[in-house]
Amino acid sequence: MEPFVSQIYFGDLLAGADEAGRGPLAGEVVAAAVILDPNRPIAGLADSKKLSKKKREALFVEIQEKAVAYGVASATIEEIDEINILHASMLAMSRAVALLSVAPEHVLIDGNRIPPNLPCPAEAVVKGDARHAAISAASILAKVTRDRDIVQAAKIYPQYGFEKHKGYPTALHLKAIQVHGITPIHRRSFGPVKKILER
Repeated sequence: MEPFVSQIYFGDLLAGADEAGRGPLAGEVVAAAVILDPNRPIAGLADSKKLSKKKREALFVEIQEKAVAYGVASATIEEIDEINILHASMLAMSRAVALLSVAPEHVLIDGNRIPPNLPCPAEAVVKGDARHAAISAASILAKVTRDRDIVQAAKIYPQYGFEKHKGYPTALHLKAIQVHGITPIHRRSFGPVKKILER
């Protein structure tokens, strides 16, 4: 895939932003924003979904050590149900950018939409997590954070198998919902959960 190079911004205060957890039936949607340091390159950055858990965890630490700045934020389950998952993802990304301790001059957003309320110009980059290092770094921080959150939830609701499917609508998860009902961390506006609520 072609690496992405901005034709608008050529400086170093460039943030990449991405989210994790748009598809699951449970849990918050988590986003991250990262400004990488060109003088401290990080080897092996890629779309977080393509990396092994071990590699993601190692890069998670390295990104936090070497980045100029990073921010991780989320949108709650209530917000997801109220404004829908797309808008909640945008909200989480704009929150993550707002948390950067160094103000970015330009933001690259993974996907085809730009969140409102960003503090600077931005570009949407389709498949950006595989095409730009800063977006890859953001995707890794977002995914590792979200996975850790849902594994914690698995300890509270052990019968749902969250540690295995991370809240995605697998056969195991759907069966658990049918048998045990829904939990406070389920997204009530999502089809399979909604169906059970409407019974």
